[in-house]
Amino acid sequence: MFLENTVNPKEQFGWIEVICGSMFSGKTEELIRRLKRAQFAKQKVEIFKPQVDTRYHDEMVVSHDANEIRSTPVPAAANIRLLADGCDVVGIDEAQFFDDEIVSVCNDLANKGIRVLVAGLDMDFKGNPFGPMPALMATAEYVTKVHAICTRTGNLANYSFRKSTNDKLVLLGETEEYEPLSRAAYYKARLREKVKEIDVTIEEVKDIKKDENV
Repeated sequence: MFLENTVNPKEQFGWIEVICGSMFSGKTEELIRRLKRAQFAKQKVEIFKPQVDTRYHDEMVVSHDANEIRSTPVPAAANIRLLADGCDVVGIDEAQFFDDEIVSVCNDLANKGIRVLVAGLDMDFKGNPFGPMPALMATAEYVTKVHAICTRTGNLANYSFRKSTNDKLVLLGETEEYEPLSRAAYYKARLREKVKEIDVTIEEVKDIKKDENV
């Protein structure tokens, strides 16, 4: 649930709306939808995204279904505070990639009467809370959790499973690197990975025993 009323001039406080979920769940699509409604209402809107996110376009915020809206890439959360002055609505995409200061930035903007819309992954590929997202969700007035469809079961998916062996926390990618999985499918996929690791260990032990017998 979220509100779209204009700022009350007698009560100069805004609010924070967080849109979260796994990859391919429609987070950015929902963010763009809300921002375009605000633009249609002739509100002053500014959109920001982390400079590291260049998957589709350097300046546009683009959803997986190719819906887009112009944004300003910034290297750090503090830049948003400086550039959002005088706005009615501020949109922030891929918030999980920002530093922890994004939480205080969003709260400062809301306290100035700005409606702040934030979209981001709530969990990383290991199933752990991602960056500043938990704190943003805790301090937001409204949180919307959207879901993808599990590629293996057809059920609702809330996990982003990484198909590659790259263990870096931040790895930009699409369907080649990630797939959305339900809890059951994600658990089984992670279990298979652990079994593979155990198999390698067993083979290594066998090799050691062979060497000892020589």
